[in-house]
Amino acid sequence: MLAKVDALGIDASDQLASIGQAVITTDLDGVVIAWNPAAEVLYGWTESEALGRNIATLTVPEVAQEVAADIMAALRDGVPWSGGFPVRRKDGSRFPALVTDSGIYRDGTLVAIIGVSTNLGLALRPLLERSTDAALVLRSDAVVSYASPAVHQLFGWNDDALIGNSFLPLIHPDDRTSLGRFLQNVLVEPGAHPPLELRLKQVNGWVWAEAALTNLLDDPVVRGVVANLRLSARRSTAEEAQLRIEELETALESRLIIEQAKGYLAGREGITPEAAFERLRQYARHRHLAIRDVSRSVLDGEQLPPAALTGRGVLGANRHRSDHPHR
Repeated sequence: MLAKVDALGIDASDQLASIGQAVITTDLDGVVIAWNPAAEVLYGWTESEALGRNIATLTVPEVAQEVAADIMAALRDGVPWSGGFPVRRKDGSRFPALVTDSGIYRDGTLVAIIGVSTNLGLALRPLLERSTDAALVLRSDAVVSYASPAVHQLFGWNDDALIGNSFLPLIHPDDRTSLGRFLQNVLVEPGAHPPLELRLKQVNGWVWAEAALTNLLDDPVVRGVVANLRLSARRSTAEEAQLRIEELETALESRLIIEQAKGYLAGREGITPEAAFERLRQYARHRHLAIRDVSRSVLDGEQLPPAALTGRGVLGANRHRSDHPHR
C-alpha cells in the first residue's frame, strides 16, 4: 500500500488535506503544530491563525477546561483518549465533538499528540433526532456530550447549559443514588438496558420520566451512553388519579363542614337549614371569604360580627317573618 502511495507522489500532507475529519497535532504543551483544512472548516480558525497557539485557547470552552487538562495529562502518560467532548468555534459557538487523541512516538519517546475530531451532532442526528423521545449522550462520568432537540421540547433544557455539564443536577436528589447504581451496571454491560423511572427537573418543577440507557461506549460513532428520556405515562396517570381523589376528599370535607355549620346555625337561630346556608353564603360573599372558612369559624365557636346577627345584617336578613309577626 505504501509503495502505491509513494508511486503516485502522495505524501502525508496530501492525505491530511483530503480527509474529512479535523486533524490537529500539538506538542506536549498543547501548542498547535499542524492544522488540516477540515479543522479550519470545523473550528473556524485558519491554519495560520491556529499554528503556534495553545489548543485550549482555540477549541476548549471554559466549562471543559479542567477536563481537557486531565485528558492532556493522561496523554502525556501514554494513555489515549476517545469520547464526546464540548468544543468551541472561533465565533464562540459550541457543539459536541467526537474526539480521539493519541500520542506520536519517536524511538519510543512521546514527541507530540494528534487529535481527530468530528461534529458528534451531525453524526448522531440521523439516528436520534427522528425520535419523539429526548436523547442525551453521556460520557462514563455522566457528563452530557450531546442533546437532541426533543430535550428542550419535553423538559425545557438549554443545549448550552447541558453540553459539557453533569446530568446529575437535573435528577431529583432522592433518585440520584438509584441512577448511580443503574449507570454502574450499564457501564459494565454493553447494549440496551430496561428503563428506569426517575424524576427530572422541568421548568415548573419535577416530572416523572422513563430513562432507557444504552451502552455504546465501544461504538466508534457514539463513544458514550445514550439516554432516551420520555415522560412516564404510568406515573402521570397515577398522579392524576391521586389528584382527583384528593380533590374529591377535599370537596367532601368542605361539604361536611358546611352541613355541620348549617345545622349548628339553624339550631342556634331557630331557622331552617336552607335559610342557615343562605346566610352563610351571603356572609361569605359579602366578606369575600370562602364559605368553608366561614362555616369552620361558626363551628369553632367564633362570634360573627354583630351586623351578621341583627335583623338588618347579612346573616339576619333572611330571618323568617313568622319569628317577628309585628314587623
